[in-house]
Amino acid sequence: MYFLGLGIVLLLLKWQEIGPVAAWSWWWVLTPFALAAAWWSWADWSGYTKRKAMQREEQRKLDRINRQRTAIGQKPSTAAPRRR
Repeated sequence: MYFLGLGIVLLLLKWQEIGPVAAWSWWWVLTPFALAAAWWSWADWSGYTKRKAMQREEQRKLDRINRQRTAIGQKPSTAAPRRR
């Protein structure tokens, strides 16, 4: 995501001919977009994206369980819920 943001900023600076970026080659300006594509490809290939999504889902589940426990007067749990 950082590469994409950097690419957009550099693209706007090059397009508006602002600062030293105006003199840069288009290859340097477009490189962050290629790096972003490489990162997303690697993240999908390696399972990184899926693992992060599963961690967020587990955290949401634990938060929901803790809110319910607090509502009925029990102590909130710090461990992740057991899988069946």
